[in-house]
Amino acid sequence: MTTDMDAVLAAFRTEATELLAALERDFLALEASSAPGSVEGILRSIHTLKGNSLLMGFPAASDVAHTLEDLLGRVSERLLLVTPGVVTLLLQAVDALRALISSTPGEQGREGPDVSELQRRLKEAAGAGNMPEATPERGGDSFPERPAEATASAALERTLRVGLDKLDRMLDLTGEIAIARGRLTTLLENPERHSPRELLEAHREADRLYLDLQELVLKARMVPIGRAFQPFARTLRDLCESTGKLVRLEVSGEEVEVDTTIVELVRDPLTHLVRNAMDHGIESPAIRKQRGKDYKGTLKLRAFPDAGSIVIEVEDDGAGLDRQRILERARTMGLLGQSEEPEDSDLFQLIFIPGFSTAERVTELSGRGIGMDVVKRRVESLRGSLSVETKVGAGTTISMRLPLMLSIIEGFSVGVGEETYVLPLQSVLECVELPEEEKRTGRSGVLNLRGHPLPYLRLREHFSVQGPPPPRESVVIIRNGRGQAGLAVDRLLGQGQTVVKPLSRLFQYVSGVSGSAILGTGRVALILDVAALLQRALHPSSSPAS
Repeated sequence: MTTDMDAVLAAFRTEATELLAALERDFLALEASSAPGSVEGILRSIHTLKGNSLLMGFPAASDVAHTLEDLLGRVSERLLLVTPGVVTLLLQAVDALRALISSTPGEQGREGPDVSELQRRLKEAAGAGNMPEATPERGGDSFPERPAEATASAALERTLRVGLDKLDRMLDLTGEIAIARGRLTTLLENPERHSPRELLEAHREADRLYLDLQELVLKARMVPIGRAFQPFARTLRDLCESTGKLVRLEVSGEEVEVDTTIVELVRDPLTHLVRNAMDHGIESPAIRKQRGKDYKGTLKLRAFPDAGSIVIEVEDDGAGLDRQRILERARTMGLLGQSEEPEDSDLFQLIFIPGFSTAERVTELSGRGIGMDVVKRRVESLRGSLSVETKVGAGTTISMRLPLMLSIIEGFSVGVGEETYVLPLQSVLECVELPEEEKRTGRSGVLNLRGHPLPYLRLREHFSVQGPPPPRESVVIIRNGRGQAGLAVDRLLGQGQTVVKPLSRLFQYVSGVSGSAILGTGRVALILDVAALLQRALHPSSSPAS
């Protein structure tokens, strides 16, 4: 019975999290339109949440929802104006409900968050008939303030809604696969009575059905990227209140579908980029007016598919990156020589280095040089890349290129000794033979590729593969972002779909490896981390892999 109640509680929290996320969007839309007619749908959601909370043992959450109903009822009757102060109070109520529902049932008011002060202000607003424009102070509330980036509970993140039509098709395919397997088994049990052609046709039919099922399962995991964009309307509102800046949010490409894991993991990088754009990019209304700009800034979130990947862009119309200040900071940190003048594309990549910041003071939003490093590490862990475009006085655009799926990739397999390694095909540019003059021992080198120097890394030396080198080696030229390098390998094995398996904790920090795959032979192949290997090739003085 305990297990059943745990499952019911998890289902309740998942549904409640969805309702609260929808309420947050509705409150922001109510502030933008101030149309009392739109309150009816909000009241239905709150009523559902109130009843479910009481049923599941969350009386304090039910009480807050009931008070919200009273307040919004007065809005619906046009007895209360929808002011920024009212909307701020409504959003704080959503935060309180999140905290209450996350607490232990039955413990609210003792170990759970105290919402008495919030309740007082909600009742005061509902009975007053109007509300001051100033943001209400929190007073003695003890529930935790919601971080701008927090958008969903752990239960919701591991839950996925799948349409019945897809489930029905999966069931049909499962039945067809069972029939095909039975037919193939019968043929194999009596091979002398059937020709090799019949056996091959039976295998191909089963394989076709399996591939159809695989494609359907992968599509079931695909969700719109807009789920990752939705929380930023609230985030931007909170940041505008805390900074005094005025910014409008423009979103496009929400319908582009990606693996649900991408949506979960891309929220943190997006949050850092949005906060950074607000702090360093977009100017205050007074400064924008002096520069002849619209007093209200614009922040754009865009997504679009491109060659098997998804590109997510965060664009602001602020001051742009200060090239000279970045250059001076890089020289101070020893990242560049005093006379070194890198290209803009290379220079702006330095903002992603840990501890790099050009801020003159540390604020609550940024200034410690940590956030952009988090963005880079998270994007690279998703086998993605970053690029920066900026124009002084006109703004900055930071682009993240990510794979559409994480569980299956198009891979290019190479052999080194008795081992097999897999490279993401999207990172492979071409393959050439290693020149005769480069056939020497050594972990790295530089070869002449059509008149241009190309640094390369010998995987045999990098991974300490035993055995004599082959008489002929090949170089796979890889790309990540704007950089290129080569990987010297023994054999080229070709491309194909690769199912990605996570590494155990023991191997998670091995340099140059991002995952594993099981080959048709039953052996394990390592999936290579292109970004790390590219860094090794471009900076051969780095320490070898462990």
